[in-house]
Amino acid sequence: MLEISDNGRTWLLTGPTSSYAVHLTDADELLHLHWGPRIALADAEALAVRPLPEYWPFESPLDGREEYPVEGGPRFVRPALSVRTEERRGTEWGFERYETEGDELRLRFCDDGLTVTLHYRMRGDVVERWVTLDNQGPALELLRADSATWTLPDREEWRLSQLHGRWGAESRLARAPLTYGEKVIGSRRGHTGHQHLPWVALDTDATEERGEVYGCALGWSGSWRIAVAQLPDARVQITGGAGHDDSGLLRLAPGESFTTPVFAGLWSDGGFGGASRAWHAYQRAYVIPDADQDRPVLFNSWEATEFDISEEQQSLLARRAAAIGVELFVVDDGWFGTRTSDRAGLGDWTPNPDRFPSGLKPLAEYVHALGMQFGIWVEPEMVNPDSELYRAHPEWVQHQTGRKRTEFRNQLVLNLARDDVQEYLWERLDQILSSAPIDYVKWDFNRCFTDAGWPGEPYPQRLWVDHVRALYGLLDRLRAAHPGVAFESCSGGGGRIDLGVLSRTDQVWTSDNTDPLDRLAVQHGFSQLHPARAMAAWVTDSPNAMLNHRASSLRFRFVSAMAGVLGVGGDLTRWTEEELAEAREWVTLYKEIRPVVQRGDQYRLREPRGGLSAVQYALGDETVVFAWLQAQSFGEPVPALRLRALDPTVSYECLETGEIHRGAVLAHHGLRTGLRGDLDATVIRLRRI
Repeated sequence: MLEISDNGRTWLLTGPTSSYAVHLTDADELLHLHWGPRIALADAEALAVRPLPEYWPFESPLDGREEYPVEGGPRFVRPALSVRTEERRGTEWGFERYETEGDELRLRFCDDGLTVTLHYRMRGDVVERWVTLDNQGPALELLRADSATWTLPDREEWRLSQLHGRWGAESRLARAPLTYGEKVIGSRRGHTGHQHLPWVALDTDATEERGEVYGCALGWSGSWRIAVAQLPDARVQITGGAGHDDSGLLRLAPGESFTTPVFAGLWSDGGFGGASRAWHAYQRAYVIPDADQDRPVLFNSWEATEFDISEEQQSLLARRAAAIGVELFVVDDGWFGTRTSDRAGLGDWTPNPDRFPSGLKPLAEYVHALGMQFGIWVEPEMVNPDSELYRAHPEWVQHQTGRKRTEFRNQLVLNLARDDVQEYLWERLDQILSSAPIDYVKWDFNRCFTDAGWPGEPYPQRLWVDHVRALYGLLDRLRAAHPGVAFESCSGGGGRIDLGVLSRTDQVWTSDNTDPLDRLAVQHGFSQLHPARAMAAWVTDSPNAMLNHRASSLRFRFVSAMAGVLGVGGDLTRWTEEELAEAREWVTLYKEIRPVVQRGDQYRLREPRGGLSAVQYALGDETVVFAWLQAQSFGEPVPALRLRALDPTVSYECLETGEIHRGAVLAHHGLRTGLRGDLDATVIRLRRI
């Protein structure tokens, strides 16, 4: 809901539990008023007339209170907008007008031919903010154009939460006191990155289920930056957007415009768990395509076969996968060109004639006949120097004139900002998806930008932005032409996970690390922002061959992976009949609980810090609990799990044991799991009677 004061200078957006308000002063200064629990328009107007604190000459009354600080004038904080022309630098803007369209508010400012429009939209309790810059004046450089600056209320002892990591250990949650100065996170790698997810949360005394939490998440799949600043007067502002530094995003010629990605913000008084559930509901309702459709159980061939694949071998794996109940069979790397290793073939998107003499269609039809969907792996943004594509078009890769072309994983990055590269990829991918009944594409991105140059382009910085725009455009075009095809975002695991790519893909590959114990910490961090509906997780072989060679039971591996979108990635040709039979039982169970896991509300009962950890999902009358015991010391009892989201006045039946439990007892005294020893796990289903 959007409300506007009678004088047209105070605006209030209101969701189910929260409100957001801004005010324009008589001097055309746009000030932040409120972000927090619901208030009335009269409350916002009362805030608007409260006098600002007095300031000494060395400080600015705008700092820490201005809604979108620009560079120039009486400001010392980090600017969200930095503009340079041939004659001057900075912005001296004036308010022009406000507009509304549906539930969207637009506040329009102008400065010497540059129009700056601030956009606001409430989605549930999530405020979406972004900026449009339209240049009708002289050519200018956008040194920095952030999507939003978020202002927090006066509080003491803020604490900052963030998700950090590296390849194989993504989405690790860290919380620490916020100190004076700036905390800056981001990526200068050309993609979202394994090192940080573009999300922060701030609180003062929140627990998992109680207390105020402020969170911000950026929807951008390229380089990005979020800066959290505690100012000299202790006020806190969060500024973020595309690009990592201030060296320049784009050059805007007269008549050109630029729209920033969405930087979304959420206030919750339900603690970290309440904030997460609100983020999850927002993404299922407004971000993830077809989120009301449950994702199928998939099999992926990579860890089973790596590059050594053939049509006959994949058919054998498909028969094994179908027998345990898999619904989607995905052929990973190695099906195209001369791709027998990571040294050649990338970029040549035609089936290998020796491995698939009649193309992919016979295998896809065979997989369909087994009752499964069929999918493939691609990495369209990359090329091997040993490929027909690179030999024909060495100028198509990102490179600097006269400099060595750096290779990672024996590959270079295509300059997707080029129109001819975009058209080539569209033609090849459209041809592949038209050549066979393909239902699923795993889209990978296995190296960062290094030599991000574009010889002949007068402003090569645009490559960083236009690459991401072209990626989005290509995905949009393919989805429109092939509406039955689902897409997964992968980047060496969790290197490209953000609200931007999630708006165009059906799920993401969370980490290349498939060890079930390591994944508990990754999945815990992932759940701070993103829902289980988007989180792909696999059951692979034991000992785990990827990183740590840890041995674990099939039970532990399945229960770990079932907390998201279940997949299988082991070599099923080596599994025993007993293992295949057990796997079939787990897959059957997952299909029964899948609606609760993928569409239910998540409650983190105990975080994975050793000992017992657990996650609960609730949907309607159904509750599902996943519990894992990392290790048990001698004589140490396993604690009971106090469940959430239950009606204390009714009874619940455990579908595994038939036992009847009172809701109040489960909430206050807990549920015993029966786990014992090392690496034990269980699934508990409860149904309201």
